[in-house]
Amino acid sequence: MLSLARPIFPDDDGSADPRLGTALATYEQSRELPAVLQALPGVRLLVPVVAVRGDDMAPAAGDKGDDMAAVLLTGADGRTALLAFSNLRSLLAWKADARPVPVLTQQVAAAAKAEGATAIVLDVAGPVAVVVEESDLLHLAAGDTLVRTRAGLAWARQGA
Repeated sequence: MLSLARPIFPDDDGSADPRLGTALATYEQSRELPAVLQALPGVRLLVPVVAVRGDDMAPAAGDKGDDMAAVLLTGADGRTALLAFSNLRSLLAWKADARPVPVLTQQVAAAAKAEGATAIVLDVAGPVAVVVEESDLLHLAAGDTLVRTRAGLAWARQGA
């Protein structure tokens, strides 16, 4: 009998995680990043995958011979960032033919590191874009959680 793997997010309707959605709304008003960083661990993000020509990784028209790849953005300073989205609406507003791949934040951060990216750009098409820079990216990839302490905010590692 054929058995198909169970989806990781079986009830996913493409909406943002409620806690992350609240944190993004707060960020839009305050531009304070900690609430977003606290909401990201354990959250499903959507990584866009697009068709590229295999020989030079340039955007492709979607021919049968094309490859699929996650999207890296290069800033004016030469640094690269992996694109990710909190919800399907934002991803489709960015590029309607991109394929959404649901992935946990820790895996997105690890993939960004593996690709040599120094950041993740979350929801580049809005309503508000958030940049998770290298030091925070490394903590998210390690599975750390941003917590409040008496001394302020600190990254904590489970089991440490």
